[in-house]
Amino acid sequence: MTASPILRVLSTLKKQKVKSLLIGGQACILYGAAEFSRDSDFVVLAEPANLEALKRALKVLKAVPVYFPDLSIEYLAKGHASHFRCRARGVAGLRVDVMGRLKGCEPFNRLWVRRSRVRVPGAGSVDIISLADLVDSKKTQRDKDWLMLTRLVENDVFISNGRGNPSKVFWWLTQARLPETLVSLSAEHPAQAKKAAAARPLLREAIRGNVGRLSALLKKEEAAERASDFKYWTPLKKELEKMRLGRKR
Repeated sequence: MTASPILRVLSTLKKQKVKSLLIGGQACILYGAAEFSRDSDFVVLAEPANLEALKRALKVLKAVPVYFPDLSIEYLAKGHASHFRCRARGVAGLRVDVMGRLKGCEPFNRLWVRRSRVRVPGAGSVDIISLADLVDSKKTQRDKDWLMLTRLVENDVFISNGRGNPSKVFWWLTQARLPETLVSLSAEHPAQAKKAAAARPLLREAIRGNVGRLSALLKKEEAAERASDFKYWTPLKKELEKMRLGRKR
């Protein structure tokens, strides 16, 4: 967790009883896949009472909008993010980005049920998105997100020494990005690998130990996810551009 300004944002949201989950780079740090970030990103429950609590927190932080759209249930429900820049002493310049839904992830209520809770010095208990949901949220068009996704899964495999309950092993097999890791996991957990291959056919090459073919299929899988992300954001970006032009007029 980087620097005290982030801690103040977290404690302010908590004090105002905002139902939110920490996502993005700061969540990656808490899961051990270090990423420097001075921004703080949250997914929130997009309901009237919760948004009022969020607005109170933003007021305490003297956070002002820095881009479109306005903070509203309508825009959050569509998948837009609302962006703010803090001006309060101690957090001046810190950006806070808020979303109501994440592409590739289930609705907030499901994310909330699966959340993790981490104790952070200076902020107390912090609710963060689950590792599995964080990984799903990183399947974007951005190179850095794929790098971070890989680190998150590899770190989880490493700290468990490649051993875990069946559901954990299944998750590793369906999410890991490095061919060598998939080959190793498939060899160590053959029954789980066979089961996971039904959901992720490229694992058949991992079971065979065919690293070259596996690498090619992983690139193809990533390309498909990038294309899906592009398709998801295209209409939202068009809507933002329409808002921008409307404001200019």
